[in-house]
Amino acid sequence: MKPAPFAYVRPESLEDAIGVLAERGEDARVLAGGQSLMATLNMRLSAPEVLVDIGGVPGLAGIETTGDGIRIGAMTRHAEVEASDLVASQAPLIASAMPHIAHPAVRNRGTFGGSIAFADPAAELPACAVALGARMTIAGRGGIRTVDADAFFRGLYETALEPGEVLTAVDVPGIGAGWKSGFVELARRHGDYAMIGLAAHVEMKDGRFGRGRLVYFGVGERPVSAVQSAALLEGERWSDALGARIADALKEELDPFEDLNADAAMRRHLAGVLAGRVLGPLAA
Repeated sequence: MKPAPFAYVRPESLEDAIGVLAERGEDARVLAGGQSLMATLNMRLSAPEVLVDIGGVPGLAGIETTGDGIRIGAMTRHAEVEASDLVASQAPLIASAMPHIAHPAVRNRGTFGGSIAFADPAAELPACAVALGARMTIAGRGGIRTVDADAFFRGLYETALEPGEVLTAVDVPGIGAGWKSGFVELARRHGDYAMIGLAAHVEMKDGRFGRGRLVYFGVGERPVSAVQSAALLEGERWSDALGARIADALKEELDPFEDLNADAAMRRHLAGVLAGRVLGPLAA
């Protein structure tokens, strides 16, 4: 199929991009890497009147250290994030997730911020952002604001971005002493969207779990943080019995959707399986 007709604008500054987006409102869509957007355009699931290509806007790409972590520019390509030693050392959860994002050709063009802003509920990076407590930097005519990842993802392909705003960067806290991360997903074929996945970030001390987050994707309209199940870990050593308690708790806490890949009961079961695959090795 071919997309519906649209106008194309390629601003050369962030101010110009914001101006076009604010003027056109909901009739405009931001084009970053285009790896998700172009598919929805061609299938006519999306039909904006104008595409605002921010590929020529300076200052939106790159990875740098901050006072307490790293900042990943919204226009940074997936491939650059995947190859970054800085990401591997400061945000190993993200480094573990990157090879699961589609295929190399997609990662060469797709952008870190594009995946975050698109907010597909089966995507890896939104769940990682929530698990790590990342903060989103957003620019608009009203200036710059930041939003916690927990509050950024609001529903199915819905975020805290308002018309006329652009996601410019994601700030990821550095991994603290004693904290460990784990990532796993299940897909029918490598590169497909996950049937279910888990991004975990937990504190370990003397072989016992402390605080942490178990964030599932592919189970709801947004990344789902299993707060009650994660609380069962605190103060405990890993064991098969603890794994069974976590699996039972997840069946009660999660309310997954059904589709052609799996029904709700299967996703509840797989949630417990993935928890065991991630948490056991973290405790070793």
